[in-house]
Amino acid sequence: MVPKQKNRAQVNLFSSFEDMLNQKHPLFILANKVRWEVFEEAFLPLYSADNGRPAKPIRLMVGLLILKHLRNISDESVVEQWSENAYYQYFCGEESFVPKQPCNASELVHFRHRIGQQGVELILKESIRINGEDSDDDDVNIDTTVQEKNITFPTDGKLHRKIIDKCKQIAKEQAIVVRQTYTKTLKKLFVDQRFRNHPRNKAKARKADRKLKTIAGRLVRELQRKLPVDSAYLTTLSLYERVLSQSRASKDKIYSLHEPEVCCISKGKEHKKYEFGNKASFVKTDTGVIVGAMGFRNQYDGHTLDPVLEQVERLTGKSPVNAKVDRGYRGKSKVRNTTILIPSTPKKTDSYYKRKKLSNAHKKRAGIEPIIGHIKADHRLNRNFYKGIAGDNINIMLAAAAFNFKRMINKWKSFFVLFLEAVFKATYYRNILQIR
Repeated sequence: MVPKQKNRAQVNLFSSFEDMLNQKHPLFILANKVRWEVFEEAFLPLYSADNGRPAKPIRLMVGLLILKHLRNISDESVVEQWSENAYYQYFCGEESFVPKQPCNASELVHFRHRIGQQGVELILKESIRINGEDSDDDDVNIDTTVQEKNITFPTDGKLHRKIIDKCKQIAKEQAIVVRQTYTKTLKKLFVDQRFRNHPRNKAKARKADRKLKTIAGRLVRELQRKLPVDSAYLTTLSLYERVLSQSRASKDKIYSLHEPEVCCISKGKEHKKYEFGNKASFVKTDTGVIVGAMGFRNQYDGHTLDPVLEQVERLTGKSPVNAKVDRGYRGKSKVRNTTILIPSTPKKTDSYYKRKKLSNAHKKRAGIEPIIGHIKADHRLNRNFYKGIAGDNINIMLAAAAFNFKRMINKWKSFFVLFLEAVFKATYYRNILQIR
């Protein structure tokens, strides 16, 4: 149902946040800079007008999403910290302190599903607007990275073991009696799979792997025979069949049962040869604002340019003149109205000025690498806990929006520190004069 609207004209009998909080605090400033009415106008049609209980205020839910990625905390933690932090509450639209949690953590999941990728893109657009003229730059820098999914390192034995457990669970839920549960056999096989790197145990471990795969296939086929034709579990069992049939050289392999869309991506890193997740593309202006963020599967970098530049045009209202990229984008010289600059050996006919200008431009492009590192470390891009392809894109855009908000907070924070120093000095000298 449509959220209840608060009556802002109502007089508060107790002290309000306007009187209690420091109005030079960065979160206080950010709360008054964001245009919350944009989100309310966009998301209000997503609610039913006369069905169900009244929903939580839209500003509260959007504020919690921003704070979560801004502070790099989970859904549970942001809800818990909200009840303890007066600046969090003011940021989310409260006028006085509320000593209880604003909602259940699961309501943030439902809200993300409700607004979808378009709603999250609106949050990213607002974070770009907050940065003002810094986001209005003709030259941009583009790079891709890997957003890892919340899965363990996949192995065939691990997947086969999970298939057996899932098949047993399905049989129990549907009250199906299987011919054999393999309980004792599996215990012995699990022991044989241990210490597989020892020379004496390698043959035994490989034999146990083959036996485990055979047992998984038997259980899957038995459930397919005994389940009804219209059972919803048949789709899941077909996924298990695909996992059991894949080999080392198979294409489009499945690395996770609960996240089958995960890709295996190799970026040539010495410390991490393979990463399991999806590719994320970021567009940064020379001034340091993220004006584009989009998720892809494991595509060639050059094929990501067209959709990501389209997003930049949609969010900023203008098309970049030049886009500086690395050599992974070879093969593209112009996309839409944007010239693609790729590092290359200068021509003999190029003047010294032109060579130096291109060299400086590509040195600036390298500045996007540490920014991606900060987004990963500080804004939850390092490991994605959201489900599905939509969850991949939502996490990427929320992380980019949080970086933009944090950029302005750091600017205001420096002014705030100078203000505190000035107040401290004034108080110190006033006390000295009083003593004298």
